[in-house]
This record gives sequence, structure tokens and C-alpha cells, in this order.
Amino acid sequence: MSKKVKTQKMIIPASPQEVYDSYVDSKKRSEFTGHKATGGKPVVGGKYTGIDEHISGKYLELENGKRIVSEWTSIDYDYGPSKLELFFKKVPAGTELTIVLSDVPEDQIDEAADAWKEYWWDPLKNYFSKTIKP
Repeated sequence: MSKKVKTQKMIIPASPQEVYDSYVDSKKRSEFTGHKATGGKPVVGGKYTGIDEHISGKYLELENGKRIVSEWTSIDYDYGPSKLELFFKKVPAGTELTIVLSDVPEDQIDEAADAWKEYWWDPLKNYFSKTIKP
């Protein structure tokens, strides 16, 4: 079965460091997703969970405030681990978050990308939209 890559982009109304921290900090990850998340300090080789342990992962590369590369698996899919790369770029409206999913079977990549958007990226954008102070 061939593997496919899917790229998503969105603007988050927060600084790259704030967006980065929201992903690697399990307390913040729980806040913005509304689901239990676990994980210790963000270090290469460190493990994390999210969405009430539906997702588990391990950090492969970390560039503070700039980039995260991790492998992840989901109890909802029969493949894995897959790769998740996050890029954080400062833009006038906040942060351009680029998400690259790879090593997902071609026939499941759209479903996986939709799930990440629904359970992670849209809630993250909403979380920062609500925390903006006038």
C-alpha cells in the first residue's frame, strides 16, 4: 500500500512561541482540545498522548518556537507510526502553522488530515481567538 503526504496551513492569532508551547505542553494541549493529554518536558525521544489517549506520539526533532517533528499512532487507525511535522512562521496576523502528515496510507490520508483539523487545529485556532485581549 502506498503512503501519501498531506499538507495543511492555517493562521493562528498568536506568536509562534505561544503556538509551539500549546502543542508541547500537555496542560495547554488539554485546554485547547478539550480532551485529556499527557506528556513530560518536550525533549527528543519524549512521549505524549492526546485526545484522551487516542493519539500517542514521540518527539523526533524539536526547534523551540519553530518546528516539531514527531511520530504518532492512533487507536482509531490500523497503521502507524506516521509522521507529523509542524512549522511555525511569524506573519502579521500571528503564526502561519504548516502541518505535514506523512507515512499515512493513501486511502486514509484525507480522513487522518480531516481528524487532525477537527480535533487539533480548529480547536487551537479557536483557543487563541478567544484568548486575544482587545
